[in-house]
Amino acid sequence: MNDANRTPWVVGVSGASGTPYAAAVLRGLLDAGESVDLVVSRASRLTLLDETGIAFRDARWQDDLRTWLERGADGKPGTFRVDVSEVRHWAAGDLAAGPSSGSYPVKGMLIVPASTACVAGVALGLSKDLLQRAASVTLKERRKLVVAVRETPLGGQTLRHLVALDEAGAVVLPASPAFYAGATHIQDLVDFVAGRVLDAAGVVHDLYRRWEGELGGSRAD
Repeated sequence: MNDANRTPWVVGVSGASGTPYAAAVLRGLLDAGESVDLVVSRASRLTLLDETGIAFRDARWQDDLRTWLERGADGKPGTFRVDVSEVRHWAAGDLAAGPSSGSYPVKGMLIVPASTACVAGVALGLSKDLLQRAASVTLKERRKLVVAVRETPLGGQTLRHLVALDEAGAVVLPASPAFYAGATHIQDLVDFVAGRVLDAAGVVHDLYRRWEGELGGSRAD
């Protein structure tokens, strides 16, 4: 990892259900040759353990991250091969970490998945942990912030928070998989959402087939 020339994407993983979305986004960024600064919230570690059986530990984060990213959405290990050497992990409680400052160079931030608690914290500028602080910094520095909210139904308070994020310049991207892009497997649906997140960030990928203007083909909207 060459720190001198490094300008990463910050990826925040909050406690909402949907850790396969985060894994697919991380794989997509790494496949595109991007560097990543990863923040895994305390709540998301419980969700990850519940959804995958993987315990994400600070002392062994590289091993745990590799195990997570090499697992498919169906839970099958060894589905992917992933090099995590371009990932830097910051503990969620480390408010002195690089992404907590606007002078720390990053391309932007992706929150995948974003819980309603995370949405509220960012919209209100609470900065109660590094994930929320990094998102607030991203907004104030006018960098790209993509918030992949994963909740249903959405209550009025959360909708107001999402409108506030949109007005602040964030891209609000519900984690809503499409069924018209030729999906034949759960991984296809996960990759569609991850691909839309990367589209919003301007990162080139091949996670899903795009609409080409022909009946019977795939589409994306």
